[in-house]
Amino acid sequence: MVENPPDRGVVDLGALELVNECAEDLYDNAPCGYLSSLADGTIVKVNQTLLDWTGYRRSDLIGRRRFSQLLSAGGRIFYETHYAPLLHMQGAVKEIALELVCADGRQLPVLVNSVLKQDKTSGPGVIRTTVFDATDRRRYEQELLAARQRAEQAEGRARLLAQTLQNSFIPPAPPRIPGIDLAAAYRPAGRGDEVGGDFYDVFETARGDWAVVLGDVCGKGAEAAGITALARYTVRAAAMRTRRPRQVLATLNEALIRQNADRFWTVVYARLRTGRGDAPVRLTIACGGHQPPVRLGAAAPPAMVGTPGPLLGVFDEVTVPETVVKLAPGDVVVFHTDGVTEGRRGREFFGDARLHRALWASRDQDADTIAARLVQEVLAFQSGQSRDDIAIVVVKVPDRDG
Repeated sequence: MVENPPDRGVVDLGALELVNECAEDLYDNAPCGYLSSLADGTIVKVNQTLLDWTGYRRSDLIGRRRFSQLLSAGGRIFYETHYAPLLHMQGAVKEIALELVCADGRQLPVLVNSVLKQDKTSGPGVIRTTVFDATDRRRYEQELLAARQRAEQAEGRARLLAQTLQNSFIPPAPPRIPGIDLAAAYRPAGRGDEVGGDFYDVFETARGDWAVVLGDVCGKGAEAAGITALARYTVRAAAMRTRRPRQVLATLNEALIRQNADRFWTVVYARLRTGRGDAPVRLTIACGGHQPPVRLGAAAPPAMVGTPGPLLGVFDEVTVPETVVKLAPGDVVVFHTDGVTEGRRGREFFGDARLHRALWASRDQDADTIAARLVQEVLAFQSGQSRDDIAIVVVKVPDRDG
């Protein structure tokens, strides 16, 4: 026997009452806070969850306080200047971070969503607000901010350390050499927060006798910095024992091999003798794996001077060729590291041709201007940020009538 189906038009009052009870319980004990307020913010309804979070009783809030009065001082200002105007203009605001002041005075971080339900006949009606406890989120944000600040501080200390170490390899200013216009420039790679391996030095070995040295170690970082310091002071010590550039570089090679640093060096060392009276300025150049310097004069186009020799720190013994050149008034010799010619833009290198054009264009300027303009040209080619360290030393013999 088939039972008659229930009449769908008949309402089961017991089931309806159960549904209403469930809905009321869901509202009152939801995992988030609910409150309703009038258009002026007066609270007219609040659920038990929000009361439990804040420690208030219903009688403390309903009809007695406005929502803005539950906020911290900064939150009340924000409510009046931004929250309420946006709510009445747009009809809703979402995910606003505020602090509720609880009954015991503590502040509860919350995220708030509000919707303005308007009455079409009598104007603005009720504001329905959902409140989410953001304590864990706020703690996470604060920890994230603290971690970021610690990282920035550590980065700042690392950058300062890098600059301090690098400055110990780079003289604060080149010395004054009688009868010579001397300038130098150094630009670290990128943001300058990592110690590079480029260095230069100019120092006197005897009266009228000077050493010009410029080098580049493979790699960066603390280990490269240690090798750079070793090389700089080894060269200075060796230059006091011998005037032959090739012997100075041979001594440096021995020191690097004994250090067993598993890094190679390129170094150019030049002995500069200023001469007296009409005697010409003489340069004796030795290149240990380094690109030779560029020489140019008032009428002589730029050209490399010197012969590349073997890398340093690779072979137990090295023989580095020497080249002696005489410089006339107006002649310029430019020493540089590979950060100049190997400056990259995409797959294109700055190269020797651009280097020579840049030098030829500034040949009539003083040494400082030549060095500065060359750095500018290389940086401009790389959109303002060098991919490698740049070190430059410019030696110019001034014109006698200059």
